[in-house]
Amino acid sequence: MRTQAISEAQLHALADGVLPEGQRAAVDAHLCAHPQDAARVDAWREQNRQLRALFDPVLDEAVQPHLMQAASPPAANGAWQRPAMQAAAAIVLVIAGGMGGWLLRGDGGDTGDMRAASALARSAAIAHAVYTPEVRHPVEVGVAQEAHLVQWLSKRLGSTLRPPVLSPLGYHLIGGRLLPGDGDGPVAQFMYEDGGGKRLTLYVAKERAGRQETAFRYTQEKDLGVFYWIDGQMGYALSARLPKAELGKIADAVYTQLEAHG
Repeated sequence: MRTQAISEAQLHALADGVLPEGQRAAVDAHLCAHPQDAARVDAWREQNRQLRALFDPVLDEAVQPHLMQAASPPAANGAWQRPAMQAAAAIVLVIAGGMGGWLLRGDGGDTGDMRAASALARSAAIAHAVYTPEVRHPVEVGVAQEAHLVQWLSKRLGSTLRPPVLSPLGYHLIGGRLLPGDGDGPVAQFMYEDGGGKRLTLYVAKERAGRQETAFRYTQEKDLGVFYWIDGQMGYALSARLPKAELGKIADAVYTQLEAHG
């Protein structure tokens, strides 16, 4: 029986290595008594490891000369020019932020729904980065078996799935796969490709009962962008290495079709 209430924020703090030492014993005891939460923490740690492997190399890149010049000491009059201050701040954020690109952007709140949406985007980005480079096995079930794919994924997620038709925008479905979730059950990934071989993925997760809807949000790390949102019991994330405006147009088409079938 739980003797002390443990919040999801504490579980995330443990996974991220920032949990205060004074709270560690209580959280460890909770995880021993709740293996599902322990599995979620392990999954978050693995996500962090994969993200570091993907994006930490940027920290070793040389800082561009114009940024170094902008971050140089102030002029003799003691006043910093605004561009110099902004550039210096950017350098600090890049170095200190690490994986900050996958934190929730926008209104800066800290509700459970916002954290859930942020985690959704992070998981979708990892899945996109892992599977889209595959040449021989980018998907688990190909589009030739689309009916079987949709039925299988719908059954596993416990909700009727309908992959959007994106051919008017130049992308056709090539298949999909089942992926492990963050403790809320399995998730589905549908993969699309254009005539030039450029790929985008739609990540679909079953959210917990009672989760509130979230508005469209966007996050980006280097050239990989993600539009993501939670609609009722379902969470969606569209990922691609496309300009924000172009990806946003596709995300709007995806949202419109999903709402029509909702």
